[in-house]
Amino acid sequence: MNVEQRLRFSPQCLWGLVNNAGVCVNLGDAELSLMSNFRGCMEVNFFGTVSVTQTFLPLLRQSKGRIVNISSPAGDQPFPCLAAYGSSKAALNLFTETLRHELQPWGVKVSIIQPSSYRTAPSSNNTYWEQKHKQAMQNMSPALLEDYGEDYMKETVNLFHTFSKHANPDFSPVIDTIVQALFSPQPQARYYAGPGLFLMYFINSYCPFSIRNRFLQKIFLKKTLMPRALREQSGQEVNRGLHNNNNNNEEKLQQQ
Repeated sequence: MNVEQRLRFSPQCLWGLVNNAGVCVNLGDAELSLMSNFRGCMEVNFFGTVSVTQTFLPLLRQSKGRIVNISSPAGDQPFPCLAAYGSSKAALNLFTETLRHELQPWGVKVSIIQPSSYRTAPSSNNTYWEQKHKQAMQNMSPALLEDYGEDYMKETVNLFHTFSKHANPDFSPVIDTIVQALFSPQPQARYYAGPGLFLMYFINSYCPFSIRNRFLQKIFLKKTLMPRALREQSGQEVNRGLHNNNNNNEEKLQQQ
């Protein structure tokens, strides 16, 4: 019995569930992220998917249907400034993999889709990024603001804005992959929707840490500023080195 025959035979059944809801509550270093930011990402990206999936699993087991969860490479790789978002997607990845094993005896196929970077409506809006920067500044303690610096925070938001401008506006690769995961006779456990993902995962899986780190910085946030405290510390070390060199030169002159 094919998919269409099953649906005609049992109009009350549910064949496919696609969990696509996802949010990125904040953008910034993990130390600068409130616990509410982590909880917000987990609530939607992880707990929301778990809740919806549990609700519809009885129907999906009856139809021997499909579950497709939309995740992110940030759940597999350490993208800077996305600790809250990436952690929630990592939890989603493990939940999906576990679910796939558990539902295999029931005949339910479970797939996960890892899209590359796509341009969503909020990320193309300048006001959106200004609000993100304003929220980050309001939530920072004076001590953290002193250590990191407002210019460091501003650069992070600007880099995210620039990155989003170059994201793909065409969602058709993701849509095509969802359709394939739902209706393929033997769906894959994982799908990668978009260009560059195979290279990214290959480098992350098989290359040394130094190469992985350099590649991640090249394709994601190309930060030029260090936190203010590190810049001041670096400047003090340079001045100390110059002072020591001057003292050594003076001692040599005196000896001559």
